[in-house]
Amino acid sequence: MAGELGSLPVILVLAAVWIVFQSLNPNFLSPRNLSNLSVDIVGTGLIAVGIVFVLLIGELDLSVGSISGLAAAVFAVLNVNNGMPEWLAVILAVLTGTATGTIQGFSVARTRVPAFVVTLAGLLTWNGVMLYILGTTGTIDLDENGFVAQLTSYYFGNHSVAYGLAASGAGLLFLISYRDRHRRRALDLPHRSLGEIGVRTGALAVVAFGAAYVLNRFQGLPLALLIFLVITAGLDILLRGTRYGRQVYALGGGIEAARRASLSVVWVQTAVLAFSGTMAAIGGLFLASRITSVSQSSGSGVLLLNAIAAAVIGGTSLFGGRGTTWSAVLGALIIQSISSGMAITGIPVAVQFVITGGVLFAAAVIDALSRRSQEAHGRA
Repeated sequence: MAGELGSLPVILVLAAVWIVFQSLNPNFLSPRNLSNLSVDIVGTGLIAVGIVFVLLIGELDLSVGSISGLAAAVFAVLNVNNGMPEWLAVILAVLTGTATGTIQGFSVARTRVPAFVVTLAGLLTWNGVMLYILGTTGTIDLDENGFVAQLTSYYFGNHSVAYGLAASGAGLLFLISYRDRHRRRALDLPHRSLGEIGVRTGALAVVAFGAAYVLNRFQGLPLALLIFLVITAGLDILLRGTRYGRQVYALGGGIEAARRASLSVVWVQTAVLAFSGTMAAIGGLFLASRITSVSQSSGSGVLLLNAIAAAVIGGTSLFGGRGTTWSAVLGALIIQSISSGMAITGIPVAVQFVITGGVLFAAAVIDALSRRSQEAHGRA
């Protein structure tokens, strides 16, 4: 599901999952369930976006689950227990994720210890800090009418908001694709034809307007989904259209080659791990918002595995250098669709783990085969 095949295999898998569960229960593709699904993917999806950046440089961050729980705990203690204004508590919670990620990134860059080892230590460390911060109470309930709680409970009832987002998304894709075509054509590089750009834009428009129609049949566009898509699109532009993004891809292509090209490896590795920590913190706030509480189990369980699986299943290469932020969206949608389908059809949770594991294994195999094929043709 990664590599040169693009997003097509991922989309086909998602379609297959939806068809199977719809055949088992006609309510699976109901507006209510799909709307709930669109909100449920946000917390894990945001964390997976950070994982995408780490995978792009050929590393792995195992601490994101613990960081997400720590950030949520920091927010809850500051806001609920100490009466700090929500906006300030949110900023400090997110900065907590940035700080922990920066520490880990700098440690990886300077010591050259593999990131998975450093972040494994971080997983234990930050989880311990979270438990210490929460204290003996263990669970802190959030204000259900507060800003953080509203992140996953607010919906835009005005139908024009959802349709406007759909139109904006299609228009943005066309403009970015056309600009890229013009730039590559001026440099005499391979580029997409106007027809292909039109087909891609049309396909996105159909999907986007269809999604808007379904969401409007329930409660409208969820605020959480809007934030998720805007962040994902913005970070996709960062990766594809900026010097920093090119450095991230270059580092994933080979660290020694990057050093010889005078790329600041220390800075890029530190920045990527810092960004991963930041996204984990933001995702943790959304996860806390969904259940309006923070507890000693926050950030634990299968959250880490689901975040990594979402990035890989969505199409980000385990070998570095290939993938986009949209990989996290597609991967999280597949994983949450399986979870939702299991719940709505009454299938045991154990089967969910087996199916998700099988899909992840298939993604890894396809990624490895794609890389072998590239190496055989001298393109890796």
